[in-house]
Amino acid sequence: MTKKLKYLSYRILFAAGAGTILLFISLALLWFFSLQHALNIIPVLLLTFSIIGYYFFLFRWIAIPYRETRKIYEQFVMGYVLNDLFHLRHPLTPESDQAILLLNEMIDKNHLINVSKKQAEYLALQNQINPHFLYNTLEGIRSEALLAGLDSIAEMTEALATFFRYTISQVENLVTLEDELANIENYYYIQQFRFGEKLALHIEYDHDDELDELEILQFRLPKLTLQPIVENSIYHGIERKIGKGNLVIRICISNERLRIRISDDGMGMTEEKLKLLNEKMRRLTLDDVQEPENSRKGGIALVNVNNRIKLLFGEEYGITFYSREGAGTDVLITLPLVCES
Repeated sequence: MTKKLKYLSYRILFAAGAGTILLFISLALLWFFSLQHALNIIPVLLLTFSIIGYYFFLFRWIAIPYRETRKIYEQFVMGYVLNDLFHLRHPLTPESDQAILLLNEMIDKNHLINVSKKQAEYLALQNQINPHFLYNTLEGIRSEALLAGLDSIAEMTEALATFFRYTISQVENLVTLEDELANIENYYYIQQFRFGEKLALHIEYDHDDELDELEILQFRLPKLTLQPIVENSIYHGIERKIGKGNLVIRICISNERLRIRISDDGMGMTEEKLKLLNEKMRRLTLDDVQEPENSRKGGIALVNVNNRIKLLFGEEYGITFYSREGAGTDVLITLPLVCES
């Protein structure tokens, strides 16, 4: 019986039965006291408080769970949640619960995830250039630059080859935070050829004494999570800024979560734009996952990175923006603590 009472339909039936019994008892008591000419304020108060308690019970036991379930249904219809639908605490009926479980089995989440991965496989190549041809070409350019004494060109070419090799290979795997940060440092090295001293990168750690930096660096996350956000911070925040721009990556472990905050002191954004961007990030926008043309040329759309995190780990994880116009932007990435790929 206890298992059945998790369903709202059974709770309503139980409450209706209890309400009917309460009504008959109330009428019987009133009739009894009227016959005895002993009707006074005490039984009336008892009945009144019983009725009030019953409706309070209905509110806590049925109304609140129903609102919670209805909200999840509404959010699913609007595209805000996916996994929450399959973990309802208070299903409407056993039949609806079975239908949702069947839907969960029918949906090919791996297909959705793989579609999103394909957005990340070719960051700048966009699935058009054979990677081996690219590596060989870049190595040829590097060799010619070294022979000509153009060391800076050789170093930039080598950095570019390393960047593409990391970007293209084994995108389906989770990688260590150490690998992701190494890729960011390589990407920053490439950007320095363009921005010079205008751009500065800092990586900071905020953690308790139980974990050292080496342990933190072994936590895993989806490949190519950080680079698109760093790229967005540079091109939309720092590039348009007059003077030097600073990019800070802060890594924090708290409440069994990995939080990475990427901050720039660039141009920032308006409250309206910030609200729209966060609204989009809260949604699991599968249309954007499936349409590569929505991605900005030369990079992975941030919505695709956000979708991939949510598909892999759940709606409670993902990307949140904080910004003020003229004061810079913070991008908070929230991930579970994953130690194995």
